[in-house]
Amino acid sequence: MTNPIHLTRDCLLGPLQKVIGVVEKKQTMPILSNVQMTIEDNSVSFIGTDSEVELMGEALFISQTPVETIRLTLPGRKLVDICRALPDNAAIELYQEKESVVLRSGKSRFTLSTLPAEDFPTIERESADVEFTLSQTALKSLLQQTQAFMAQQDVRYYLNGLLLTTIDNTLIAAATDGHRLAKAWIDNAPTSEDIHIIIPRKGVMELLRLLSDSDESVTIRVGKNHIAISSPHFSFLSKLIDGRFPDYSRVIPKKTDISLALDRDQLKEALQRVMILCSEKHKAIRFEFSKGMLTITANNPQLESAEESIPIDYDLENMNIGFNIKYLLDTLQTIPSGPMTLSLNGPDQSVLFESSTDNETGVRSLFVIMPMRL
Repeated sequence: MTNPIHLTRDCLLGPLQKVIGVVEKKQTMPILSNVQMTIEDNSVSFIGTDSEVELMGEALFISQTPVETIRLTLPGRKLVDICRALPDNAAIELYQEKESVVLRSGKSRFTLSTLPAEDFPTIERESADVEFTLSQTALKSLLQQTQAFMAQQDVRYYLNGLLLTTIDNTLIAAATDGHRLAKAWIDNAPTSEDIHIIIPRKGVMELLRLLSDSDESVTIRVGKNHIAISSPHFSFLSKLIDGRFPDYSRVIPKKTDISLALDRDQLKEALQRVMILCSEKHKAIRFEFSKGMLTITANNPQLESAEESIPIDYDLENMNIGFNIKYLLDTLQTIPSGPMTLSLNGPDQSVLFESSTDNETGVRSLFVIMPMRL
């Protein structure tokens, strides 16, 4: 870097925030704590990676003088913290000083260590077997409807991610941790090609941060071992989980004897109140179905209890079902506000939750929760 580069704080912070989520402070490889910064043709871009997921954010800037192409690495977390601490639109000057990079803004001066850009590891690109476009809102909705149901650090590594597949002209996202399942889908899939991939949990969470609630399209490329998603403002690349996702369709009840109409908000608010006195360890609550009434009860080891009653259209035999309240609240947090249905065949079998309201993005969804033994 022979000449200082003149930028603004917001020009750096925007693309930095897109990639910083994947950058860890402590890494087995020190360079993975850095981001790769590239300046060329009046644009600045940052790449962050943990060697499994790679993110790139880019922004344009106006320079009064020709800008040479520069590529270097800087400590990611420190750089984003510096930019956040500076005033909005603060002018920034970057230049090299011996083995460090100096960032100046007003009367502030920061000297940052750097590592060789040629040593920065990037995930090897591969040719795509499938390529299609999808609106950001639709993709984001697919992920939002299912992400809470992914497993965390399960020995069944294939559950620590989200399935993206196509079946009969339908694009489907599914996730399960073995106790519950979420399935979201779009009819009239944007591709006729067969897809059956598992995106790792960290990739899903970072992608949700990148996607916006806009109709702007993203390009999705699926290869044998990677998925790449790009827009004019970001680029996402993730390795895939190599495993066989379980046949989730087997746990979705095909036919149910009991179907009850409930209001999502009323049920959610009742559960939030009951949860106050729920056992923190077991998180178990009881649904008691009786003629015309659903009674929800919770107890804890301190011999405290909570009870909520909701009128329902039910005139069969009394029935009790145990649930993990966290699983219920995760489901209700995902289901759109309004009417919903709860369907089941008996107290010991899986329970199906579905919204009666169409999602604005055209994404439909269902949720299955296995009962608890009380």
